[in-house]
This record gives sequence, C-alpha cells and structure tokens, in this order.
Amino acid sequence: MPTYDYQCTQCQQRFEAYRPMSASNPECLACGGLTVKMFLFAPAMHGNMACGREQAMRSFEQNSDSINRMHGPGCRCRQH
Repeated sequence: MPTYDYQCTQCQQRFEAYRPMSASNPECLACGGLTVKMFLFAPAMHGNMACGREQAMRSFEQNSDSINRMHGPGCRCRQH
C-alpha cells in the first residue's frame, strides 16, 4: 500500500497516511476535519522513503529563511 500526503481543508494541517488506493480520504489527525489528497509528491511505498520525505519537508520549512544566504560570513559584498 502506498503512503499519501493529505492536507486538512479546515486547519491546513499536513500529514501522511498509509492507505489503499481505493480508500476514501481520512479525517484530519489534528481537528477531525475533511482532508484532500495532495499530489505534490509521487506516492512512496511505506517505509524509509516516506519517512525521509516528511523529514525533508519539515527541514525545508524550518530553514527556508536561511536559504537566501549565498555568501559566507567573511564576504564583503554587503548583500546578506
């Protein structure tokens, strides 16, 4: 069974669920609201790949403000 990404239509919470292709969308884990299946990523088989994808998403969201730093602290271009 593949792992799918879902997002709640009420609280915007994102989560993954291990479900058969024919299963209906699960309720939101945070608020019990309606969810929609997200098609941002290809479905991954349950296991390390699915876990790694979720960790990568969290890491990107936490570090998104530091991505724009292109130069090291010793650079004198003053564009940081």
